Amino acid sequence: MRLMALVAAGMVIGSPVMAASAGKMVRFGPDSKFSGYFVRPEDTGKWSGKPPYPGLVVIHEWWGLNDSIKGAVDRLAALGYVALAVDLFGKSTSDPAEAFRMVRGLDQTSATTQMLSAGDYLRTRPYVKPDRVGSVGWCFGGGQSLILALNDPKLAAAALFYGRLVTDADEISKIKAAVLGIFGEADTSIPMTDVREFEKALRKAGVRREIYTYPNAGHAFASPTVGEMYRPTDAEDAWRKMVAFLERYLK
Repeated sequence: MRLMALVAAGMVIGSPVMAASAGKMVRFGPDSKFSGYFVRPEDTGKWSGKPPYPGLVVIHEWWGLNDSIKGAVDRLAALGYVALAVDLFGKSTSDPAEAFRMVRGLDQTSATTQMLSAGDYLRTRPYVKPDRVGSVGWCFGGGQSLILALNDPKLAAAALFYGRLVTDADEISKIKAAVLGIFGEADTSIPMTDVREFEKALRKAGVRREIYTYPNAGHAFASPTVGEMYRPTDAEDAWRKMVAFLERYLK
């Protein structure tokens, strides 16, 4: 099944992450119904700049909001971003079968509302630049980052690592954010034909974009837990490109 193939390989974020310890869980959204992991730059002890800061909505993989994602949030906060990782499932797992069930059972309308609420939560923090809020996600979260860009005209930038794509030109025209796409050319879950159609739709719609593909890299090539699929040189290069993209459009 294509969905299973798409999300199964995306186990953890490819670049090294910090141990999750800097942030805290917060409530946000209508009636504070949503929760997420929240970190400010000064919370990390690795940032000496002063507010206001850009903000980032971080979107987890199919495992849910686990320590790997929290560590990535800490790392992004240490680069000068106020980061909030949404909890779209309300739980996490290390069991692929359970992760698959969580993805299949996702209420996308509720998930979209939660991501939009996370962006609004960041924008209303007095130490966040409200016009400099973006998103980043990996695998399942990469597709969700794109969905957020399609639904939030205030989003300034959206980064997605090998996430499920939308190639309909009319839909793509809704995007106001700059878009970064990272893909493996040997990814059978997201074939290069889809990536080319995605880039074509972005270009036709006049969306600012950066699309990078890596020869011989498969799905989740940035994940160190996928054995021979992991490509550390490409993974580090992709992380650097993401950092540069976020600096360009959010800082």
